Amino acid sequence: MSRALSARRLSSFLPHHALQAWPTPAQLAALGTVLCLYHADSSELGGWRQAVSVHACQGVDSEGLRESLCFLDGRGRCVWRLYLLPDSDFLAWDRLVASLPPGPEHDAEGSVGARLWRRLAGHLGGQRWRLCALRLHAADDGSTLAASLSTLSSLGAATARRIARLEGAEGELSIDDCCCADAARRPAPRIPGDLPLVRL
Repeated sequence: MSRALSARRLSSFLPHHALQAWPTPAQLAALGTVLCLYHADSSELGGWRQAVSVHACQGVDSEGLRESLCFLDGRGRCVWRLYLLPDSDFLAWDRLVASLPPGPEHDAEGSVGARLWRRLAGHLGGQRWRLCALRLHAADDGSTLAASLSTLSSLGAATARRIARLEGAEGELSIDDCCCADAARRPAPRIPGDLPLVRL
């Protein structure tokens, strides 16, 4: 899980309006671990290089709120998507989202039928989504975004799997079996019989 990725943006090719509301590598790095969706024919950071605009998206389903950043290319197609996870830094996410324009009304997740049609259109157009959990980093020069694959908590992995199911995305997730999970698997320690009982 230590594979490092990096990508530099050529900001001179971005339209002026996109530069006004464009997240810096430092802002993205502050998010912590996020779920990244990228096109199967690209790399994990390929969409970052292609995108010319970004907006915040929110969707609600029977399992709760789903928040993401949608990065669009020059033709208005979503080429990179970052999802908020329980493992992410919520305060950094809120600060970043507050600086970005909201997504268009039709960008809401919509009905099950609308999601299925979008997924089918994406598959037919060769735009299948891949997913991975990333921790983003800002390089020393401040203009290069780097990333490393990250592990998820059990709750983060469950959220990521739900998003993958809704988006029709494929990929592997690594779960961190932390000390809490290890402790839950161990038998309870035996208490010596000579300890006094405490009444509350």
